[in-house]
Amino acid sequence: MSLPPAGTNQAYCDVSALEAGLIRLPLAHFTTSAAPEDVSIAPSLAFLLQNSTTRDKFVFDLGIRKDWENLPPRTLEIIKALCDVDIPQDVVQSLAKGGASPSDISTVCLSHVHFDHTGDPSLFPESTFLVGDESRHLKSAVSSEDPDPVVVNHLLPPERTKYLSSLDWQPLGPFPRALDYYGDGSLYIVDAAGHLPGHINVFARTSADGAWIYLAGDSAHHWDLITGKGDIAVSKGVGFSRCAHQNKEAAEQHNLRIRKLLEIPRVRVLLAHDEPWYEVNRGGSAFWPGKIKSL
Repeated sequence: MSLPPAGTNQAYCDVSALEAGLIRLPLAHFTTSAAPEDVSIAPSLAFLLQNSTTRDKFVFDLGIRKDWENLPPRTLEIIKALCDVDIPQDVVQSLAKGGASPSDISTVCLSHVHFDHTGDPSLFPESTFLVGDESRHLKSAVSSEDPDPVVVNHLLPPERTKYLSSLDWQPLGPFPRALDYYGDGSLYIVDAAGHLPGHINVFARTSADGAWIYLAGDSAHHWDLITGKGDIAVSKGVGFSRCAHQNKEAAEQHNLRIRKLLEIPRVRVLLAHDEPWYEVNRGGSAFWPGKIKSL
């Protein structure tokens, strides 16, 4: 298994982490390796990716909105019962720390449409939004029929939202479906089935000579699910299905592919709620206006 080789004057992406809120995760809801009392105060990370050639600015995920109290009542019930949030700094404030604003962002790509990844789309009035095709069919927290309390796809701007079908995408490394977004081999969008219909990941080249970063979204909420030390948990939760992933088998297969990806040299993988990485790097040069160091 190999990844696409670098071409002449190969384009790549500078990738910077963005603070976008903190969320309390009861880990036994996600992995069988956790004890009932285990809790993670995890980040909801967002990322700024800049094309090395065009300097186009692409943001992956928006984290949690600063005014989370204005989320739909059904969503607030879940937050208060299960996963308290704290937003010392949202994604807009994080961009501003490096001299950037929402008007500089051409594209916002959302891994999926759960409230801790969508932020406040209205703060990006000029950006195109990219989401997985199946996101359009989900019932949001404000739906009158069979609502999902943590889905907020109703917040997406319909006139600026593109739904990405993976039917015509190509294999990439261990993944069966991926899209070369810019057409220059610098950034790929990966179909990441399992967690929620329409869930997607981003795989970016971070140097011209073979370094990569894989942004895994909610493919896993804990590293034990990637390493194999734990299995995806099946448990009861207030307002949730019995499993954090709507398609447990597909999520397991996707995590196996991420594990295979880690066997390739110079590939870094980050989870959206990557507490171990965050504890080491918070406040450091991996965050905008700095960038994540290539392997």
